[in-house]
Amino acid sequence: MSTMTEIEAAIERLPADAQHQLAAWLELKLWPETPAMLAAIDEAERSLADEGGVPAEDVRKNLRQWITA
Repeated sequence: MSTMTEIEAAIERLPADAQHQLAAWLELKLWPETPAMLAAIDEAERSLADEGGVPAEDVRKNLRQWITA
């Protein structure tokens, strides 16, 4: 059995909350916050506040069309 298979099996045995904690840790490990990323998030928040956004209902209704266009 490979180490990866063993790790995957161990993760599957974890409770859901522990799996979520592990996922959050992996996300930070693989994609650490950078000044550029934080600046982009700030800009997105400013843009959303200034220009508004798309209502969630519209997103649900149009998502399939948007991602296949």
